[in-house]
Amino acid sequence: MSETPARKPLLERLVLHRPETRAWAMYDWANSAMYTVIIASVFPVFFSSIAAEGLGDDAKRSVFSWATTLSLIVVAGLSPLLGAVADYARAKKKFFALFLGIGVAANAAMFFIGPGDWRLACWLFGLVNVGAAGSFVFYDSMLSSVARPDEMDRLSTNAYAVGYLGGGLCLALCLLIVKQPTWFGIDPDDHSLAMRIGFLIVAAWWLLFTIPYFRHVPEPDIGIERDERPGQNPVRVAFVRLFETLSELRRYRHAFVFLLAYFAYSDGIGTIIRMATIVGQQRRIETSVLVECVLLAQFAAIPFAILFGKLAAKISAKRAILLAVCVYVVITLLGYRLKTPSDFIGLTLLVASVQGGAQALSRSLFASMVPRHKSGEFFGLFSTLDKFAGIAGPLVFAIAPTTNIAILLLIPFFVIGFVLLACVDVEAGRRVAREAEQSLTA
Repeated sequence: MSETPARKPLLERLVLHRPETRAWAMYDWANSAMYTVIIASVFPVFFSSIAAEGLGDDAKRSVFSWATTLSLIVVAGLSPLLGAVADYARAKKKFFALFLGIGVAANAAMFFIGPGDWRLACWLFGLVNVGAAGSFVFYDSMLSSVARPDEMDRLSTNAYAVGYLGGGLCLALCLLIVKQPTWFGIDPDDHSLAMRIGFLIVAAWWLLFTIPYFRHVPEPDIGIERDERPGQNPVRVAFVRLFETLSELRRYRHAFVFLLAYFAYSDGIGTIIRMATIVGQQRRIETSVLVECVLLAQFAAIPFAILFGKLAAKISAKRAILLAVCVYVVITLLGYRLKTPSDFIGLTLLVASVQGGAQALSRSLFASMVPRHKSGEFFGLFSTLDKFAGIAGPLVFAIAPTTNIAILLLIPFFVIGFVLLACVDVEAGRRVAREAEQSLTA
């Protein structure tokens, strides 16, 4: 009678059993606090009610949108070049630290925003976006260095789960301070102080939980291509690499087609996230319900992110993403019929079931199809498309005659993304990436 194989320990099943994988995943925990509190919930309310005091509703929406758009354009323009420099100069952690410092410092400085300080608020919010988005270029590009090929899908999805937990806990703490200020010795009549203390907590959280990354995630070995030499000007090398990559897109065509697919369906996903609160307000759903749904989504998404990692192991990451895209079409159709708070809660849970899986598996699938010595450069391109993907969907909402028509116009984003992703030959893409790695001279 054969013995049943021993079940692996939990951390090993989650690919969190090594110091470097745990430390890498902890950055999702660290930065998710900022995304949840500053991007998605508390700061937009603070900006509208306090920082932009005295401005009209249209002016508030306009200046806040411009602060977001311009900051993302800055990162989108710099990401490919900085990624290529970091690849050649073996400086991914240094660039990561630079952008982290920008983001954390700007986040902490939000404490000093007072009533009517909308210009300062826009500058700091823009710098937080630059810091966070820039750090992710170098963070994401390290995935293929800390995880083996058969671990990347699970580590990426489990890191998202860790991030949802961290972001949810930090948001819960900040909301507790806002709703029960007297518990923390805060004057209940000073409505801004509780929020501003929350901004300090987020900055400290973001920085503190990034320390393991610096301690345990090693800088990848430098990869020199055949036409390069050690000691060259890294900026010049970066420009050469970028031009070479753009001219060789046919060689990396499967990774490129994936980028186009990601551009399409990611735009749809991002628009749903950004516009959900606005649509909910138009349907007369209370603000408290909308904010609490953000918190609900954080915790509900945890098990689903983990499950998507397991699903990818059974049916492949590509098929799991295709499934998530189909669910988003259903979400869009249900959003068209959104009427009640119960409808909004149901949609929140449905989004939570696929959001982390779709984004995490996109990250790991792309990482598996690009050469490790050019991962910073390729994830710079990934970041560029990711940022510009946030423009088309909101533009649809801006020009559509009605909200319902705008919602339905999101469906083509998912259909186009599905068709393009279905055309990607993942194994061929991975084979080309490995061949490029084997051609190195060092």
